[in-house]
Amino acid sequence: MRYAFIWVCLLLAGCATIQQQAAPAGSIGEDFYLSGRVSVKHGTEAASGRISWQHHPDSDDLLLSNPFGQGVARIVRRDGLVTLTTSDQKVYQAKDVEDLTEQALGWRLPLAGLSDWVRGRAAAGAPAQTRLDSSHRLAELRQSGWLVEFLDYNDASGLPSQLRLSREDAQIRLVIDQWRAEP
Repeated sequence: MRYAFIWVCLLLAGCATIQQQAAPAGSIGEDFYLSGRVSVKHGTEAASGRISWQHHPDSDDLLLSNPFGQGVARIVRRDGLVTLTTSDQKVYQAKDVEDLTEQALGWRLPLAGLSDWVRGRAAAGAPAQTRLDSSHRLAELRQSGWLVEFLDYNDASGLPSQLRLSREDAQIRLVIDQWRAEP
């Protein structure tokens, strides 16, 4: 159950409300698919696995799998409702990610902005402190109580390929192996 808790925390990060902001040069649009590897550390608990995320401004579909490819949890956001389904088929629903987190985990986890952060930009509508690297790309972002470090970028696409998100005693490391624009 503890690993499910960590996976749920990670998945909830991907269901943030989308806020429009101009994308940096070489980036991907509002509709995207990404897949990669993820590790989560919360307190003394840690887990790692794979993530697949299909994002549209009005919907999200995230699948988190263990390192062997078995689905651990799925979060779907559509029509103003967020549904989390665990591998043992427990289903949780709420109108927003924070309510879902509170329902499923007993506390709120506000991670608004992740769909922007993975594209190398701050989320609109929230104050942010940024630091750029020597190539004028985002190297560090402080927003909504999170420190987002952009550890590497894909040279061909200009998109982030490695990020580390930290807040209090939680740390999420995301390695993006594949980006794809969605129609």
